[in-house]
Amino acid sequence: MPHMQQSREAEEKLQQINKRTGRNMPQAVATAVVLIVIILACLFISPMLFALLVVVFMLPALWELRVDFATRGLRIPVLTLWICSTATLLSVYFCDRHVVAMAVGVLASLLVVAVTASLQITLNGRTSKVVAGKATTATPAQAQPRADEPHSRLTQVAVSMFTVLYIPLLASCIIMPLTFNGHPVAHAILIVFMPALSDTGGLFAGAWFGRHKLCPTISPKKSVEGLLGSILFAMAGCFAVFACTYEAPMWASRWWVPIVAGVMIGVVGTFGDLCASLIKRDLGIKDMGHLLKGHGGILDRVDSILLCAPFICVLLWMTGL
Repeated sequence: MPHMQQSREAEEKLQQINKRTGRNMPQAVATAVVLIVIILACLFISPMLFALLVVVFMLPALWELRVDFATRGLRIPVLTLWICSTATLLSVYFCDRHVVAMAVGVLASLLVVAVTASLQITLNGRTSKVVAGKATTATPAQAQPRADEPHSRLTQVAVSMFTVLYIPLLASCIIMPLTFNGHPVAHAILIVFMPALSDTGGLFAGAWFGRHKLCPTISPKKSVEGLLGSILFAMAGCFAVFACTYEAPMWASRWWVPIVAGVMIGVVGTFGDLCASLIKRDLGIKDMGHLLKGHGGILDRVDSILLCAPFICVLLWMTGL
């Protein structure tokens, strides 16, 4: 009897935590551990493997966007986006002039995708089934997805070009820091794990101390206390990475960089989450996808990472770190 009562109490506490965080925490933790192991293994074996891993992750992310946009009758040329995104990301890493490669790749992708998106695009049977499944999971508070909603060709082109700027361009800023100043592992950890750590800090600070809503119309669970937790966790993580990477002379002149990075990651990452929530609300969906158990889709996990990447990249480049 005491054992059954303890099990029941533990289950109730777990349900309360899941309700506060809005996630299945055991699944979320297990998925996070697997992702961390895969990312660190690629990083320590070779930065090139990490760059290839970014490409691999971006392909299903583009598929998620294809399905999400299709719930509202918006069609993006996913095959063209796959080809252009792969070419752009690989050229950023392997070409000697990385910034030029990114600029040329993104501009060429915008042109090719705009032309392809202006054509009449139809959904295949598999996509239609996934779109129908998305429609059945929409909550009453969300806009009802309409896969047959009419849109002009200009709208289709605009959405497709937005996809190029959202994924290939921002993902290029994840790969770019691998190529300068000789600290690819530290740079990758800052870009990938610090926004994730910031999300974790915001999640727990908001769940336990959240009282003042940050933006209730877009994301009811976001709070000012959660934002502060995000900043503090990101700042602590940046100090740890910097302490393990740079020598004392560098610290003497760059001691302020982890503070700036922590504040920037906390604020920008939270803004990225809000932007993703706004997109999902407009599309009438709860999650971008369901590939990552406990987290939703890939884009649900990397939205803050994508938005933080260019800011961290520029900060590292300007400070010579």
